Amino acid sequence: MERFDHHTVLVTGGTGGQGTSHVRAYHAEGADVVIADIAEDRGRALAAELGDRALYVRLDVTDESSWNAAVQAAEEHFGPLSVLVNNAGVQNPAAPIETTDRQVWDRILDINLTGTFLGIKASAPSLRRNGGGVIINIASTSGVGGTALYAPYVAGKWAVRGLTKTAALELGRDNIRVNAIHPGVIATPFITEPAAGSDAPISDFYSPEPFAIPRLGEPADITRALLFLSSDDASFATGSEFVIDGGLLLGPALQHDAA
Repeated sequence: MERFDHHTVLVTGGTGGQGTSHVRAYHAEGADVVIADIAEDRGRALAAELGDRALYVRLDVTDESSWNAAVQAAEEHFGPLSVLVNNAGVQNPAAPIETTDRQVWDRILDINLTGTFLGIKASAPSLRRNGGGVIINIASTSGVGGTALYAPYVAGKWAVRGLTKTAALELGRDNIRVNAIHPGVIATPFITEPAAGSDAPISDFYSPEPFAIPRLGEPADITRALLFLSSDDASFATGSEFVIDGGLLLGPALQHDAA
């Protein structure tokens, strides 16, 4: 028996670099997976590849009615949710605060923060019907420190931290755990390719050379932690933050002299 047999797992941003990794891993562990994304072609192709235990639903995370429809579709096909992974997110074009357009600010917070809020709101009743479950919000090390030129992204990810803790307090007695993962610099197009309107990717701001673990992260590094946190092995963890960044936030590692 696999860890997530008979579990309904909904992953937002399920066709992205990290999202696809998460979807595949849950499916391999026996889950019924709901691939929620606005990228219809990629979502339908991934669902078709995985087979009967996979469903694609078009989800605009900024729209409450879209959220309600996605949760309803998940329940109709597989039953109440066991796990929600709030993975969808976008970057702002690199720009100082003084030249950041208000529309950019609103869009980034609408997706990264309000989308997470709406996900918690829409999924909580379904998780209760399941007898409990897990919500994991994918935040960022930018929500623990700061990143120049990315104020909207940083502000949204900091806010997700507080939202995670509040939700954990509100939902804990319903047997619903809520935690956050803060990935560092992960080798996906989200990091390694420029955001729309940018000249350089965010990875250009973060050379891994001084990290304690001197490499970019891989999606699987985040997926493995996600599977643990959403399993019964982490049944005493809620309102917590898990930084997976290869030591980025620690500061420069000690450089040993060559022998």
